[in-house]
Amino acid sequence: MTHPRSLLLSLLLTAWLPAAQSQDLAAYKAVAEKALATSPEVTARWNAYQAALEGLGAARAARGPRVDLRAEAGQERFNYDAAPSSKLARSGASLTLTQVLWDGLGTQRDIERSSHERLGRYFDLLDASETTALEAVRALVDVQRMRRMVALADENVAEHRKALQKIESRVKAGVGRGVDLEQAQARLALAESNLITERANLHDVVARYQRVVGEAPSRQVAPLAPLDAQLPATATAAVQQAVGQHPAIRAGVASMQAAEFAVKTRESALQPRVEFRARTGRGHNYNGLEGRRGDSGAEVVLNWNLFDGGADQARVRQQAALLGQASDLRDKACRDVTQVTAIAYNDMAKLRDQIGLLQANTDAIERARQAYRQQFDIGQRSLLDMLNAENEAYTAQRALANAQFDRALATARTHAAMGQLTQQLGLSRQTQDEDAAGWRAGDAAPARCPALPPTLDSLL
Repeated sequence: MTHPRSLLLSLLLTAWLPAAQSQDLAAYKAVAEKALATSPEVTARWNAYQAALEGLGAARAARGPRVDLRAEAGQERFNYDAAPSSKLARSGASLTLTQVLWDGLGTQRDIERSSHERLGRYFDLLDASETTALEAVRALVDVQRMRRMVALADENVAEHRKALQKIESRVKAGVGRGVDLEQAQARLALAESNLITERANLHDVVARYQRVVGEAPSRQVAPLAPLDAQLPATATAAVQQAVGQHPAIRAGVASMQAAEFAVKTRESALQPRVEFRARTGRGHNYNGLEGRRGDSGAEVVLNWNLFDGGADQARVRQQAALLGQASDLRDKACRDVTQVTAIAYNDMAKLRDQIGLLQANTDAIERARQAYRQQFDIGQRSLLDMLNAENEAYTAQRALANAQFDRALATARTHAAMGQLTQQLGLSRQTQDEDAAGWRAGDAAPARCPALPPTLDSLL
């Protein structure tokens, strides 16, 4: 027998199928695919969506007739003043059909509510998938970043050891000063301390990678390229696209629409309820009369609650307050998405400009370092000059590497902020909600959401 969790994971695995893509995205796709298949948050949203689907099915079932079968058997004792008591064995069965003819449109409104709730849970699933894919990409980028930091720190230690060996040779030859040896040893100790720190940082990001992806990172990973494809030309276009398609905003809109129909469903309880009922039954020895009996009947029943202490009106007001809450949460989601998109896009553009400058800075410092080494060997530079040049080169290399990894992450953040990271990674969803493709917010679009990102020209 298939274990329920194994079945769930297999459904999630088939829900995210790799599509054709370039090899540059292979590493990103691999970790995102694994994270989506094993993430507890994604599986929780999946189960919430499945529950909403079943809830919609239950709401639709209320439109049909209800058929109840009743069967009974027992003993009855009868006492009469003018006759001796008697006891009869009674048994029978009845079949009742009930069809709602009018309920103030309560059933139809509940179906609409359940349909919007289903869409809301589906968009929640997509939002969790985008978030999980971004966390997987972030984990991969950080692992690669810290591997690079460890390599640079290790190289820095090696260069300081070479410098120390040169000073030791000079001191032994009597042409060097003891203070230079102390200074070289101090710089080497600092470089080794930095290496220990970078190794500890690598351990931490590997632990986070295992939490997000579900397994340890592989030793060999292809170089990570920024996800530059299909990015808007301006921050304004990115924000507008995010507001129009981000699943978190769509989930907020769908939840608000569900709350609107929840109010209408509660209002339906204030109207009369009309039902058609048909019944047929057979039995033995009923009402103290021996023998078989049968009865059938059909009727239309009106039931209208005239007073219940104001409970129905209170429930309507309760749902109206929940509608206001859903509207606020929708607008909050829109503001959050707008902020995240604007920041991610600005980071991406800023880092693109910075990388060129940092590359030029690194190249210039590397040339200066080589010159300082040669000049130190012929006595034209002091040990402090050479060690400072080594530290400057190390710092410049770290800054350049961090900017390169930050830009790769910023492009992924921008795609995720626009709700298209999984699509960009080549992960297509096999499981599609029947109404999601043509869904539009319409009049339920966020009302309190800035449409345009800030610009520096307007602030300076």
